[in-house]
Amino acid sequence: MKKLNLAAAAALLVSALAGCSTGGQAGGGSVDQLSADPLTAVRSSADLTGRSGSAHAATELVTEAADKKAVFHGTGGYDYVKRLGRLEIDVPPGAATTGKITEVVLPGTVYLQNSGAKIPEGKWVKLDVRQLPDGNLVSSGATDPASAAGALRGAQTAEVVGTETVDGVELKHYKGVLDLAKAADATGGRGADGLRMAGQTFTVKEVPYEVWLDGQGRLHKLVENFTFAGVAGSTAPKDQVKVTSTVALSQFGAPVEAAEPAAADIFSMKATPSPK
Repeated sequence: MKKLNLAAAAALLVSALAGCSTGGQAGGGSVDQLSADPLTAVRSSADLTGRSGSAHAATELVTEAADKKAVFHGTGGYDYVKRLGRLEIDVPPGAATTGKITEVVLPGTVYLQNSGAKIPEGKWVKLDVRQLPDGNLVSSGATDPASAAGALRGAQTAEVVGTETVDGVELKHYKGVLDLAKAADATGGRGADGLRMAGQTFTVKEVPYEVWLDGQGRLHKLVENFTFAGVAGSTAPKDQVKVTSTVALSQFGAPVEAAEPAAADIFSMKATPSPK
């Protein structure tokens, strides 16, 4: 991979064009409770969040490489019953595309709209996350809510930072490090594909995180810090790209508008003939 330029660090694969939590709504009965053990609380948060059925999401992705910095913002939501999410991502100036990128995510699959100049307006590109070295954790300018939460299944350490009240809700604040490969093993199925790819790609294997959980163990805010090489194979500090991914969830159980694109709207990329 050539050295990243301008503000396209998080869109490295979008420019070239070229996971996930499970669980449904909690049934009638007992209400989930936050575990008193920090590590258990963090590792369980993806599943407990999934039991809410759905959540609205706000994301921020900040990439820093040498003297370049880019900030991507996204809004949308995730339906944990359908295992389907949608995000609208604002692209900063200097990135590979302009306007908004729309991303629809399913376990192991991502659909992108407005992801490159060669894609007709209104059409989608379908990608298997195994085609993306980072497993789609940062390549489209956002970390989808299910994959972000799923990474916490690989938490290796967790300590309580304190308790904070946000929008009238008391949240327990934790920090620690996580292992994406172990998160993939704990997640299983197609939802593990992106986590496993990212675990192989990022150069810092112990990913620092901070997370805020409510009394039911649900995730309200998650910050994860990823690092990868902007120059393939390089471990030099000057070639490292640092990514801070923030996901905030709210309106648990509220309807989420997300649907898999129709087959007729999928744009097939034609292979470029090899030079002779």
